Amino acid sequence: MQSLRRFRRAAALIAGHDIAFMLRQRETLLWVFVMPVVFFYFIGTVTGGFGAPAREEAPDPLGVLAADDAGYLAEELILRLRDENFDVHRVRTPQQLAAYDRRLRLPQPPAPYASFTEALLAGETQELRFGRDGDDPGARFDQLRVARAVYGLLADLAVLVAEEPGTEPVSPEALRELAREPRSVSLRVQPAGRRVVPPSGYEQAVPGITVMFTMLVLFTSGSVLLVIERQHGLLRRLAATPISRGAIVAGKLGGRLTLGLVQIGFGMATGSVLFGVRWGAALPMVMVVMLAWACLTAGLGLLAGNLARTEGQVVGLGVLATNVLAALGGCWWPIEVTPDWMQGLAMALPTGWAMDALHKLVNFGYGPMAALPHVAALLVAALLVTVAAARTFRYE
Repeated sequence: MQSLRRFRRAAALIAGHDIAFMLRQRETLLWVFVMPVVFFYFIGTVTGGFGAPAREEAPDPLGVLAADDAGYLAEELILRLRDENFDVHRVRTPQQLAAYDRRLRLPQPPAPYASFTEALLAGETQELRFGRDGDDPGARFDQLRVARAVYGLLADLAVLVAEEPGTEPVSPEALRELAREPRSVSLRVQPAGRRVVPPSGYEQAVPGITVMFTMLVLFTSGSVLLVIERQHGLLRRLAATPISRGAIVAGKLGGRLTLGLVQIGFGMATGSVLFGVRWGAALPMVMVVMLAWACLTAGLGLLAGNLARTEGQVVGLGVLATNVLAALGGCWWPIEVTPDWMQGLAMALPTGWAMDALHKLVNFGYGPMAALPHVAALLVAALLVTVAAARTFRYE
């Protein structure tokens, strides 16, 4: 028990010294507290709406064949068709109408009525004919929109006639005024179940850049310190003390893990306060995922510091590895918008595990259990990397 307490005190002493030293370096402060915010803003602004469907679709061309003297009910119908997102083109001949994929033909009034409007107000049956090239779900939706405009006009006519029986004709002004009235019944349509649209803007940028910068900082600042200590003989002096090799390795790992947690905490807090990112109902599991990611990147930083011989090697390796893994793992853009083979590749990478877990928890509404496989994979990888780092640790 006493030896365990000495081990913990020695590891905590080394970890505290390392984290204090790293946080005093201007380069570390820049990449932990300044550059992430810049990247949040830049990437989040550039990718706003990336991968999401267009907010407003272009109107669909619709040819309408109606006589010049069809009357104000024909004009009112055209207005309502435009409200249904049709780009209405009024034509005068069947030949002109045939040039359109979507066609609506208003009938000629029977005798003795002079116009479509007059016949309709008199209660005569008027048969409108809608045609559309192709037989796909879009054609059925077009038919529904036309029917909605026609039946909406008929319903308003029925309301006006019921309110003022015996008065005629129904005026265009009365129709317009009734159309502006709020409807007593409205239908709001939204997707059922979990969200399926990939995140974009700050929803994608803040988690992705936080994951990326945690790896970048630990791969560079965390590794460079170890190389410098070895080059200047500081680790040899440490070897001459009563502190065990295991305590030294645990302290070095703890210092880098603490730096990673500082990076993650700052990124999550800044994302919430400055960019309005909501971390979802499964926030505790989000924190577990980020803790597992910090453990893995801390081990990677220690391992890279063991293997590298110079500062240039470790910085080059860290920057290259971080950018490749961030790009392929979905830190820069939502991996859900990429081809299937790229999504499969992302799930073979640690950045892909972290980002897929965050997307499920934060953006797609999954419960905490959905991220358990990702956490397990990250922790197993962290254990393997830490064992490798402990075995390759050297004093000189």
